[in-house]
Amino acid sequence: MLQKTIPIIRIFDLQKAKEFYINWLGFEVTFEHQFEPDTPYYIGIKRDDIEFHLSEHHGDSVPGVRVFIICNEIEKYFAELQSRPYKYYRPSLNKTFYGTLELLVQDPFGNKLSFNEYIKK
Repeated sequence: MLQKTIPIIRIFDLQKAKEFYINWLGFEVTFEHQFEPDTPYYIGIKRDDIEFHLSEHHGDSVPGVRVFIICNEIEKYFAELQSRPYKYYRPSLNKTFYGTLELLVQDPFGNKLSFNEYIKK
């Protein structure tokens, strides 16, 4: 019955969003929509099984959300990000009280993506 969740993340500048999500985090654009020139963009992005919609439209979402993402090989992903530094952010890996190794990043619009790999005991 229920199949998938696709969070809508509020952005304010498509180029800054692409610099962060595509160029740095390694997502790919799956679609772009704009009703007409000089109107807000709404785009889909994807990496592996994770999908987001990024929206410049007022009312689609609010800035400052936090998305919890379960992943594996987080150290490999962290090394990938370190290999192409993003000039506005330098994340680290941290152990959490809830038993994960977390890579927390914040986009240029105040949204946080919490990439988590559960620590095997």
